[in-house]
Amino acid sequence: DGPGALAGTVEMFSNDIGNSFTASAAYGSRNSAEAKASLGRDLGQGHLQLSASYASGDGFVPIAEGQRGSVDRPAPYQQGGIALRAVAPLSADTEIQFSARGFFDERDRGFDFSDNENSGVDASVQIVNRGDGWQYSALGYVQLRDFSNRFGGVAADRNSVNLVLDQYSVPSTGLGARFEVRPPVGDNAELRIGGDWRRTIGETQEHFFFTGLVPGRNRNAGGRTDSYGAFVEGSLSIADVLTLTAGGRVDHWSIAKGFRREINLSDGSERSNDRFADRSGTEWTGRAGAAFKAGDGLTFRAAAYLGWRLPTLNELYRPFRVGIDATAANELLEPERLKGAEIGIDYDNGPVDLSVTGFVNRLDNAIANVTLGQGPGLFPGVGFVAAGGSYSQRLNLDGITSKGIEIDLSYALSDSVRVNGGYAYVDAQVDSSGLAAAVDGFRPAQVPRHFGRVGFEYNAAPITAVATLRYIGRQFEDDANAQALRDALTMDARFGYDISEQISVEARAENLFDARVEAGISGNNITERANVRTIWFGIRAKL
Repeated sequence: DGPGALAGTVEMFSNDIGNSFTASAAYGSRNSAEAKASLGRDLGQGHLQLSASYASGDGFVPIAEGQRGSVDRPAPYQQGGIALRAVAPLSADTEIQFSARGFFDERDRGFDFSDNENSGVDASVQIVNRGDGWQYSALGYVQLRDFSNRFGGVAADRNSVNLVLDQYSVPSTGLGARFEVRPPVGDNAELRIGGDWRRTIGETQEHFFFTGLVPGRNRNAGGRTDSYGAFVEGSLSIADVLTLTAGGRVDHWSIAKGFRREINLSDGSERSNDRFADRSGTEWTGRAGAAFKAGDGLTFRAAAYLGWRLPTLNELYRPFRVGIDATAANELLEPERLKGAEIGIDYDNGPVDLSVTGFVNRLDNAIANVTLGQGPGLFPGVGFVAAGGSYSQRLNLDGITSKGIEIDLSYALSDSVRVNGGYAYVDAQVDSSGLAAAVDGFRPAQVPRHFGRVGFEYNAAPITAVATLRYIGRQFEDDANAQALRDALTMDARFGYDISEQISVEARAENLFDARVEAGISGNNITERANVRTIWFGIRAKL
């Protein structure tokens, strides 16, 4: 938990797959292909696991039919990665774990000058003790990223496009460490005490103000963030009926070495050279919860919590564009702060598995993209915005209040047949003033009020079949709630057949009926689609 844990946390454990080899390959619509492989080997008292993946495709035309011009074409993609994990014992109770992975992703948005590339390498070392007495773990990690991105301004008739921004190098580095001890406090209790440190360093290097393909100006901006935290978490089980949990932490954060420099490329003259003041602060957060087992599979639960999030380097320093719309960064952003509570029931008895949760949250200082102007014109932090485009900046709103309910239900009709469903209702409202006063009382952008799904599963060897209907409600693309994205009902399906214990084949469909799923609307009312129908045929092997 800690900085960034506004939506809760997930604790993950590695699962050693023993001596095995698994592989899969699939071919789909629009020349799409994907392949995955994983190899696991026990080596003495240790273990080694190696995995790799690759995917590519010709892509689809993102712009909705009827709005396309001569510049629009399919958006191809290519991505891949490789990962290594090794575990070796240091003693009977202690082991050392090493993990590393590398990846790349290359794609564009379906017209010239919209390509982007993302690549990275992660590595970590962890020592874990699982003895009968004091237990502990210590982790250190490094994350390296590089990103490049170009933006083209498309004419209103979509028959021409001009290069407007070239973020040719956006490198970043993440460093971190974590230490935790678990004292022996009895069979019915657990206590965790520890601390962590996170550092992120990054910058953006970009050309803009183009004449043809020749840039007129260069911008270089970036900085560093750090957070140091200490935490205590505990849980107590009383008579296997009542479970109480509580935790608290304190974090000290800093934003430092922020800068932004712009030069004229024609003669190297400096237009601006800003150095931003270092900032720091302290955040106190915590969580408390209780769960009561009433019998017959019925459990009542409740929780209250505080959280916070430090602005990312992208939000602080990197401007971006979507089509002809431009959004500026904001080096003065403050951390977001969350307070919330939830209450719910779980019922798990026989074929029925039901979960119902009601919640209310308040996110103070919520960071949002707020529209401040319309093109054509030159705007601070982004340069030129064409006619029909909008100029926005990341700002802290006074807050966003959201409340709602989540329901999940699963029912086993037999040993091989199960139906399931879910529904979520989210009522969210912006509270804002100052530069963002115009959006006070509106819904946050791209936050639907309704989500739903209904699924069917059949699993009786050698056949498996899954079908899922998903609904996403109407939502607004913009902060002013003027551009609405229509609701969508999609269906995914999968059919698998086991040829043998080692080999199976499958067919699957994403958005089977090719429903129109709107991903966004640009300032000149051009709609982009997502999740178009894709049919896959594949094979899996496990040795």
